[in-house]
This record gives sequence, C-alpha cells and structure tokens, in this order.
Amino acid sequence: MHSHTLSILAAGFLTIATGASLSAGLQPNIVFILADDMGWSDIGCYGSEIKTPNIDKLGLGGMRFTQMHNTSKCFPSRACLLTGVYAHDRGMAYGIGKFTNAVTLGEVLRPAGYRTLASGKHHCVENLYDRGFDRYFGLRDGACNFFNPGVQRQGEPVPAQKNPNGRVWCIDSETIKGYTPPDSKFYTTDAFTDYALGYLDEYKKTEKEEKPFFLYLSYNAPHDPLQAWPEDIAKYEGVYDVGYEAIRNARDRKQRAMGLIDDTYPQSAPSHPAWASLTEEDRADQARRMQVYAAMIDRLDQNIGRLLRKLEELGEDKNTLIFFASDNGASGENVQIGEGEIGSIDRWASLQGAWANVCNTPFRFAKNDSHEGGTCTPFIACWPGKIAPGSRSEFPCHFVDVMPTFIDITGADYPIEHNSQTLTPLRGMSLLPVLRGQATERTDPLFFQWAAGRAVRRGNWKLVAGKTKTWELYDVAKDKSETVDLASDHPEIVNELEVLYQDWIAKHPKPAKKKKE
Repeated sequence: MHSHTLSILAAGFLTIATGASLSAGLQPNIVFILADDMGWSDIGCYGSEIKTPNIDKLGLGGMRFTQMHNTSKCFPSRACLLTGVYAHDRGMAYGIGKFTNAVTLGEVLRPAGYRTLASGKHHCVENLYDRGFDRYFGLRDGACNFFNPGVQRQGEPVPAQKNPNGRVWCIDSETIKGYTPPDSKFYTTDAFTDYALGYLDEYKKTEKEEKPFFLYLSYNAPHDPLQAWPEDIAKYEGVYDVGYEAIRNARDRKQRAMGLIDDTYPQSAPSHPAWASLTEEDRADQARRMQVYAAMIDRLDQNIGRLLRKLEELGEDKNTLIFFASDNGASGENVQIGEGEIGSIDRWASLQGAWANVCNTPFRFAKNDSHEGGTCTPFIACWPGKIAPGSRSEFPCHFVDVMPTFIDITGADYPIEHNSQTLTPLRGMSLLPVLRGQATERTDPLFFQWAAGRAVRRGNWKLVAGKTKTWELYDVAKDKSETVDLASDHPEIVNELEVLYQDWIAKHPKPAKKKKE
C-alpha cells in the first residue's frame, strides 16, 4: 500500500459519494483559489512563519497534498488547470494564445447546472466571460501594479509599470486596454475578493438562487511587483533580519515536526549566499523584500478569511468544496522599476533568487525550472464532512487532473466537440479516489516542459533537465527533493524515459518564429 494511502487512512477518511450520485441533485459548490508565484513553504500549514490562519484552517481541516504539480510558469499552469489538457495540446506552451481544441471548467460546469463565476488573473488573450463564465472581473494579463494597474491618478505618484500603456482588464463582456481603477483604496487582492463576494451575494442572497456555484478566485499575489499595505508590512518588521539560513532551517524543522514531510524529502543544498557575506545595506534590502512578500501573502490569507465568512453567512460552508494551490514555485526573477520604497505604488521590485530558494524549502530551484522547486505546489482540498481533517496525500498529481476530478464529482460531461473544434482528450485523471482514501495508481507518465526546463515522471522515477540540458534521474520514492542524481547508475531508465519525453514533445513542437515582413 502506498504511503499516500496510509497517511489518508490513518487520518480516518470520511465517506464521500460518487460523481454519479452527486449529479443527482447533490452537487457541491466548488471554489478554486489560486495564488501566483507562491513558494511551497510559504503558508503556515506547509511550514511558514507567515501568518495564514485561514489557509491553515483549510489545510488542517482537509487534505494537504505534497506532490501536486504545475508547469513552473503562470500561463501554461493556468491553461492546464482550466482545461484538463497540457498547455502543449492547445497552443499555450510557448506563449499566450487562445484556448484551442479545449474547453474551460466554466464551459463544462455551466451545462451541468452550475453558476460559473471568476475573479482575478487570467493570463490569456481571451475573456473568461466568453469561455463559460457567467461573470468575470480581473486582470487578463500576466502581472500588474497592485495599487493601480493603469495611469497616474490625481494626488498620487506615477504607478510603477512594466507596460506604460497599462494592463488589459475584463469586467464581464467588456475588455479594457489600460484599466485605471477610480478608487484610491484599490488593491488587487482586495478587489478580486470584493467582486467574488458581490457575486455570491447577488445570486445567493438577492436572487436566492438554488443552483450550485463554481468560483474561480485567481489572485495575482504574491507575484511581483512587491507591493502591500503599510499595516501588513509592519507585521513583519524585523522578522527577516535573521537571514536566509535561519528562515529556511526553521521552515524545514516545522515541516518535519508537523509530519508534512519525512526523510524522503531531504533538505536540498542551498542556492542562496551566506547571510553574513552580505553587506549591511544588502541585508536591509533583502529583508525588506521578504517582509513585503510576506505581507502580500498575509493579505491574501485575510481575503480568503473574508470568503470563508461569507460562505458561513450564506449557509453554504458545509456544502462547498474548496481547493487551494499556486501556479508555480516562488520566483527568482528580478525586475527593478521606479525609485520608491519597496512595497509602494511607485516601485516595481522582485523577490529575487535567494529568498525564492528559501520559499521553496526543501526543494531545489524556482519558477521556470522543471525541478520540484518550480513545479511542486502546496495543494489543499477541504470539504466539511466529506474529507477527513488532517489527512495528507503523496499521490503524484498535476493540474491536468483538476478537470477530470470536477467532472467526477459533479457528474458533468466532457464534450467531444466545442465551437466546431474537436476537443483534445483529457490528459489527467480524477483525484476523487484519492480524496476517498482509495489505493490509487497513476498509470500514465507526467510531462513537463517550459523554457529550458523539461521532465518526465513515471512511477518512482523522474527524469529532469534544466539550462545545462543534461538529463538527471531521481528516485522520487526516496528523494523527492532531487538531491542524488542516479543517471549514471541507471542509463537504461534514462533511455526509457527520454524516449517517452521525446515522443511526447515531438507531437507539440515549438512553432517557428514568423519572419518579419
């Protein structure tokens, strides 16, 4: 029996109905909360010192997964999550585009009787309102200024922007190129929650709608720019003055003490410099970056608390299945725009690589890498009375599994065709048996490719390569942190997995660059 099954059974899993019976008038509300560029250890129930009581309530009140994977990059991860197929299957592997030969969770759940709602970031070129969602408010772009994604407002500094023309925004059917919110108290994390709660009030309180709802609450926090409210930043004053090593080791100890990880998760060698080697000025700069980053996650958690209270107010908390994840690991990218203080409207700053290494404890590397630090996300499933509190799973899964899981739980149908396009068959598998505590095997391999990163995982073996393009082989049953490369010991396994990967990627080649006229 697999360890993931043992941990679930030890927690005393509660019986859950099958998808078929759920479709007979017993469909739950479903909420999927997605964070952006958040590391594996950045929430309390995964080892962090950051205050996340509401996310912890979900994690400790439900099931925590330790082997859920994304693509290591925002837009392909969100593509997999929304469609149940690899980004490579529908033209979203190498750049943002349209959802081709695929349907969204909204397009599948709405015909099954769901009210479909979305608020937050959608990194694509299509409006979610046009892809199966009854309501949508949010950023249809990759990143934005948290306080003002548009042009300067009267009496305020010029907002730091990577795109001087502003970011694309959607409000239901309207797409706005260069959105400037009129409210000076605007902050994306708060605004996305405001709209989500407004939708719930409209349909559940005002219209007293009886149909279940699906809410996709897709935040852009804590993706850069590092920007947060001063009162949240103040909570973490001095916390990170102790440096990289102290925080990373404390997180590792907490993860082991709470039983989240064991000896199959050795702490990988650090890729950050020694804190003592930095100048006093650099230590102050680095501590400030992590302080603001923590404040952003704190504010994210506060808003999730607002959602949980709204569900209770509406009497929907007991029949709502909530998922939480991040679209990739913490980011080591570095963008520097503006002269303001880190955290303010007129400064675009990034977390950078050293703290990203800490945030992804105990894994190696970060966003954009196919190693676990880039692709492994905290993943929580909480369903009161259905999923046992305190359960944990090591089942190897991927964002492509979300659509099959939703279909299984709701009794929805996955169509063969949509908008005159033949749909790509689902690439994932339902996680409902895992949630039920049943011994489950993954028969198909998992594939990864983004930028220089590439990987294939089959059973207990993972073949992975990065910028050096050299294949590394890991026994992830014993070494989930990828610390001991076994490629030279098992060349036959390297060859087998490389053939699988090459066959897969050959079906999805990178498009040739168009010649300039």
